[in-house]
Amino acid sequence: MATVTKKELIDRIAEKTQAKRVVVKRIVQAFLDEVIEELARDNRLEFRDFGVFETRVRAARRAQNPKTLEQVEVPAKRTVKFKMGRLMRQQLSRPATRAASRPTQAPPPNYG
Repeated sequence: MATVTKKELIDRIAEKTQAKRVVVKRIVQAFLDEVIEELARDNRLEFRDFGVFETRVRAARRAQNPKTLEQVEVPAKRTVKFKMGRLMRQQLSRPATRAASRPTQAPPPNYG
């Protein structure tokens, strides 16, 4: 499994849309900033067919330090849950192959 960075995504989007890379970079960063802000406000973000992001609270719990075997209290914390949408679920349910991992001629899905 390969790691794709934000820079690589920006480069791909700029190439596909023929937009200037600096403009795409600003838009992508603004989008990510808005996602973070909305999740920080405890809002649910729904992108039809792509998926839903929402915050959850993990309850406080008692755990054990594996090195010292000492019992430690782990405080409650907020985390983000992602539930896949229909199109993503369909794409990920296909058998994984290197060729299918990055389509070259298939049209992009309409998340509109």
